[in-house]
This record gives sequence, structure tokens and C-alpha cells, in this order.
Amino acid sequence: MEVSFFIQGWLLGFSIAAPVGPIGVLCIRRTLSAGLTAGLCAGLGAACADSVYGSIAAFGLSALSDVLLAFQHELRLVGGLFLLYLGGRTFLAPPSALESAAAPLAGRLADFGSTLLLTLANPMTILSFAAIFAGLGIGSRPGDYGAATFMVGGVFCGSLLWWCILAATVSQFRSRLGPGNFRLMQRVSGCMLVSFGLVSLFAK
Repeated sequence: MEVSFFIQGWLLGFSIAAPVGPIGVLCIRRTLSAGLTAGLCAGLGAACADSVYGSIAAFGLSALSDVLLAFQHELRLVGGLFLLYLGGRTFLAPPSALESAAAPLAGRLADFGSTLLLTLANPMTILSFAAIFAGLGIGSRPGDYGAATFMVGGVFCGSLLWWCILAATVSQFRSRLGPGNFRLMQRVSGCMLVSFGLVSLFAK
């Protein structure tokens, strides 16, 4: 049964991570600008955030869930402003900034932290996990920590797998892009991040 819960969590984590969104664009941008390690760190941050929200739903932490949902508009505002900042910075950065793969540990921690916080800024994800887990009977029975643990572990692994696939795929194309294409990708990424930021700010 534990393996079954893990597989279900794995599929859930992969499917929630896979749709294209601001985190995906950010992961692609980081991989193009600083290489595979940067993209993997960004993806790890998103996978950890998915696991946090998955844990809240799986372990039935309704009080914490209610608090986060109560402040969803404020969190969305912060996330939207951060996306506007990242998008503007990406669009205006000189092309040379996209060609260096060397970065200190602080840079990789920033890659991890930015996607972690951006993903956590969307507490509506809790409702997705809660609805699916309720259908599977997870989180509704007090003390059922074994199934919840395996489910959350699967969510983390499934989400992380998607980000590894995405970063590795983008990394294969990185060495083939010349300065002109880097500049184009930089501007496209910047515009997409700004667009996601505006949607986050003005969404009802």
C-alpha cells in the first residue's frame, strides 16, 4: 500500500509541476543564463514548496491551511511584484550576464530561494492537493501518517523529476545559442515573467 501511495504522489507531483507557468519560465531562464546547476536549484525550490503544501493537505493541517488561504491575496501581491522585478531585471540585463555559468554558492541559494518563495506565494495549490487527497482518503483520518508521508514523498520526487527533465533539456540547447539568441531568449523570458506578474496582481 505504501508503494501505491508513493506512486500516486509521484504522478500528482509531476502533473502539478509540468504545466507551463512563471516557475517554469524562471527555471528555463536560470538554466540558460547560468547552466544546469542553476536550473536544478531553481527546480528544487519549487519541488520543496510543492512538498510543503502537499504536507499541509496530507497531514490535515487545516488551521495552517486556513491562515494561508486567508492571506492569499497578499501573498499573490507579493509574488506578482517579485515577478515584475525579475521580469524587468531579466529584460534589461546585458547579454553578457547570460553567458557566465560560474556563480558563487549564494547565487545557487538565490535560485533555490526565489522559486521556493514564488511557489509558496500561491496557496491555492493547497486546495488542489486537499481535493485530490480527500478523494484518495488521505488527510481525512487522524493518525494516518504513514500513507501521508509516502504520498508527500512521492509528490516531492515527481515534482523534482519534472524540473530535472526541464533543466536538462534546456541545458542541451544552451551551448548552441549565440549572443543574439541569448538576447532574444532573455527578452522573451522577461516579457513572460512580467506578464505572469501582471496576471497575479490583477487576478480576482
